[in-house]
Amino acid sequence: MKIEHLVTMANQIGDFFKYFPNQAQAKIDIAQHLEHFWASSMRDQILAHVIEHNGAGLEPIVRDAIKEHISSNQKN
Repeated sequence: MKIEHLVTMANQIGDFFKYFPNQAQAKIDIAQHLEHFWASSMRDQILAHVIEHNGAGLEPIVRDAIKEHISSNQKN
């Protein structure tokens, strides 16, 4: 899948959570959504994008959620 599409999808998820009062929990919730509803290959792609390109195009809360709560060894 094209990274641009994954970035758009991840930002749409982030839009739902970014105004939650507890931002730490919002990041966990974003990561959990990615873990539950994205294929591991999609998570690996977005994680690589964060690592290699500092998550260019991602909203800060989404980038931080991925950095803090997604690892490349998670299973589907």
